[in-house]
Amino acid sequence: MPSIVTFFDVDNTLLDNDGIQNDLRNHLEREFGPASRDRYWTILEQLFTELGYRDYLGALQRYRVEHPRDIHLLSMSSFLVDYPFADRLYPAALDVVKRLRNWGQTVVLSDGDVVFQPRKVERSGLFGAVDGHVLIYIHKEDMLDDVERRYPARHYVLIDDKLRILSAVKKAWGDRVTTVFPRQGQFALDPTVVASYPAADVAVERIGDLMSYDLPAVLTGGLPITFSSEVTR
Repeated sequence: MPSIVTFFDVDNTLLDNDGIQNDLRNHLEREFGPASRDRYWTILEQLFTELGYRDYLGALQRYRVEHPRDIHLLSMSSFLVDYPFADRLYPAALDVVKRLRNWGQTVVLSDGDVVFQPRKVERSGLFGAVDGHVLIYIHKEDMLDDVERRYPARHYVLIDDKLRILSAVKKAWGDRVTTVFPRQGQFALDPTVVASYPAADVAVERIGDLMSYDLPAVLTGGLPITFSSEVTR
């Protein structure tokens, strides 16, 4: 059994999903106008409430049902499928994945749909960075038994921007998991959301900060081995 398996979330952990959403909003406004942009986003948020993840293609399909004669909507699907996701990786994201491979197995563990999310993982370069070790569930916190079956280990490290997920996994796995919280994106920066859950074992301001951590520091919730521009005392 491997000693350590590290799981990486995707959206707002390795990939700037807020930036992708802003690009999508701008594209919708340019191509279809503010009213269409707002309607699509309303449908997207409704699906998010229903499913627990943002189903961009599903929202587009629902929007199309409301506008069956608008052939121009096909350009929207092309924008989503062909989006340059690699350009939205956070600085040093791939370097962190590569460095943490020295600790043991690295795996992408994400929520999402069965088309858009795998496409995002592949085109961003994350699929190759973890040698294809990718798990995508509807609600990953409910599938931990399957995660353990596929990747048994003595200890896990989970890196995720959502304290809700980190707290749920910590409750299930206890001392067998070290939770790492990068403060990136809308959920991680929402003070109400953050105050609703216990703190993670380790918190960093950005994913690239993990380049300064060694494995013992992460497992013990300690300090990084260096401070980017400060003198270590």
